[in-house]
Amino acid sequence: MRLLILLASTTMLAACGGAGPQSAGSAAPTGSGGAGGGDGSGETHTFVNPTEPKTYTAVGSTHSYQYQVVDAGTPGAGQGAQLYQGDAKTVRNSNLTIEYSPRDAIFNVSFSNGLAGTTGASRFQDPIHRTDFGGAIEPQFGTPNLESAAFGLQEINYLESGSADNVLLRPGGEFIFDLINPGEAGSYDVTTFFYQTPGTETQYVTFAGYLRNTAGVVQSEIDNPDGSTSTILTQSNTFERGALAYGELTPNDQVPTSGTGTFTGAMLASMVFNDSPDATGNLDTYFQWIAGNATTNVDFGANTFALSLDGTVGAPLFDGTSRQLSVLENAQFRANGAGQIDLVAAGGFLGQFSEAWFVNPGGARLDLNIAGSSIDGSFYGPNGEELGAGYRIVGGTPDERIDILGTFVGRGN
Repeated sequence: MRLLILLASTTMLAACGGAGPQSAGSAAPTGSGGAGGGDGSGETHTFVNPTEPKTYTAVGSTHSYQYQVVDAGTPGAGQGAQLYQGDAKTVRNSNLTIEYSPRDAIFNVSFSNGLAGTTGASRFQDPIHRTDFGGAIEPQFGTPNLESAAFGLQEINYLESGSADNVLLRPGGEFIFDLINPGEAGSYDVTTFFYQTPGTETQYVTFAGYLRNTAGVVQSEIDNPDGSTSTILTQSNTFERGALAYGELTPNDQVPTSGTGTFTGAMLASMVFNDSPDATGNLDTYFQWIAGNATTNVDFGANTFALSLDGTVGAPLFDGTSRQLSVLENAQFRANGAGQIDLVAAGGFLGQFSEAWFVNPGGARLDLNIAGSSIDGSFYGPNGEELGAGYRIVGGTPDERIDILGTFVGRGN
């Protein structure tokens, strides 16, 4: 069950669940320098068992959605005053950072990106910032349980911090509030950061995600046509999401120049998918997570790669509005892409997607019309033993809002 009542000036805290050790690794600066097993200073590999503070520059993408709902949870409520923004960072143009101090087990994370409208920046220093699923306190609404049967990933750690003031979170699995004191406004601002424990599947890189849910709630009186008045609640929401990879980069001169390799690992993505505005007039948009597996076939001699993604779609973050969506929970996601390795110009590899589609429970298939896409990644560990990347797929059909932003990692076989 969830902690439903958020008392005035109470801080919601949580993080670093999962069964593995609470650890994080290091990342060297991108480019021809850097470190294969450390940070370029002659240190040995410390990603799985860090010994000193390190700061990572991650590769990935973030997006945000801002809107208002009047009388959420009542018939006819809809999302208005909408502003959606998204951006995928390249290997050499990323301001997504993760700082970890093993002495005090403190994380500092920053996902500020003006092009994506994301401002997330949090310091997780209190032991109770660590949380997990199960019990009276769980990660906030919209956080994916990646260790569930639907996703099947392992050793996921959750950290959460923030505050809520004068709001009562309604039960029922939707992001809707009531005011504890109707005469005062309410607020909610909680950030969750989650990552796979380094060493679980990959030794030199791992994947992570974050979400920030911000809401303001006010009560007001409106005049009705018959002369009476009605009391309404207006909720202003801003949701931020991100998915990224970080770790110990391979120096360019250690990346193989011949041979081939198959890299397998996890993938994670945050998605908005609304293909119904033109057909039904429904403008409501909901975030959904996608998680699963990635396979990357690399030809080092030809400087090319091919990528295949295979994931499962999670539940939407409903908010008391229409609840209409086309990609259902537990739908299957597939995407294929390719590109080239360019260590000099890109600091890693880059490419695009050729196709992407969903298969809903029941078998209905939804193919994406791709307007734009990107794959940006690097090699990690000695001799490019592993890889990590960010990606984006933008829908191109008019009068639709479709955007998938994610990350994947892999270990060479």
